[in-house]
Amino acid sequence: MKLTAYNIVNAINALPKNRDYNYVNPDNHGKIRIVSVNLPEGPIVIRRWDPTSNKPSTPKSFSQASNVSLSSEMIWRFANALSGMEPINLDRLFAASYNTRSVLESLIAHTPEFYYCYPGRIMDKGGQTSIETGHKHVIWTPETPHSNGVLVQKEVQNMAISEIPSKQVIYDDIIVPESLTNGPLDIEAVRRHTQIQIALYIIGLQLGYRTWIAQNDMGIQYKGKPLVCQPNIISSLTDDENVVSRFRAESEAKLIDCIWFQNGRFMPAVMEVEHTTGVTSGLTRMKGLYDMMPDFRTRYVIVAPDDDRDMVVEKINKSQFKALDARYFAYSSVEELYYICTHRNLHGVNQEFLDCYMEKVCLS
Repeated sequence: MKLTAYNIVNAINALPKNRDYNYVNPDNHGKIRIVSVNLPEGPIVIRRWDPTSNKPSTPKSFSQASNVSLSSEMIWRFANALSGMEPINLDRLFAASYNTRSVLESLIAHTPEFYYCYPGRIMDKGGQTSIETGHKHVIWTPETPHSNGVLVQKEVQNMAISEIPSKQVIYDDIIVPESLTNGPLDIEAVRRHTQIQIALYIIGLQLGYRTWIAQNDMGIQYKGKPLVCQPNIISSLTDDENVVSRFRAESEAKLIDCIWFQNGRFMPAVMEVEHTTGVTSGLTRMKGLYDMMPDFRTRYVIVAPDDDRDMVVEKINKSQFKALDARYFAYSSVEELYYICTHRNLHGVNQEFLDCYMEKVCLS
């Protein structure tokens, strides 16, 4: 079973209203109250205060506190990280992002299917291994719910966590041509868009795919050479009879950001990277290609920042694009897969593997 933001928001909406909630951290004497819940997926509006605080800037009562929102993006990020019976540390999940993370942690821990817990932490130092006191986590246990509206600790004496160090994704030596930086987007937006295109190309290269990069992006320099000169890059759609020309769809495909080809006949994915330009233009380009080959099976994919998920889902589900059955490929998922491809000899991957990263968001 997979939780979504809809499940999280509904669970918090079912908590008793007009009452104050404590934080999971016993050292935090603050209080939380739910002001409103916007169904189906947030945001959730709350107020927080600390009646024991001596800081002039800290509100000491509900009436002094201001409304603060737990955004839909934050809730979705939490939901996507959840897996049954696996503890999750929200401080680690959100890092320095979202100063309301302890509020979300505390509210969700008051709902019946969530407990808080302190799993052990595996420490390897100088060849010696020890289990040290762990940080607070929340854990989803749908099979053993507790009473609604109370905090309950789950004992997990035999559970220990070995934390994988945070990974860095590094983009080597990318030069964006001036022709791409003279448009409506600033240079950093163009550079970010380009980095994701490069990541998609490297993923495709590792998986044995040939890659088409949008015609107007072929001049991008990567590791000292234009993209068009890189291994497994398709330089011209018209030159390959087994690719898009067989569908007489070159005009529709040539400006699509990235297309993967396999064995000269199969297209694992048709992808549009939407950084700051909205999603409609990318969906429209993909719909043009789809209309030329409606019976050809492939994945139509919008690649976009994690915080844009709600907007992407909304646009994908508009009536004119429903036939695409488009997927959402979050930047974080792209970079996770890119990291694996650049640090491991990934091979023997089947098509279902990609489905683990490209989220189906088209509502039936």
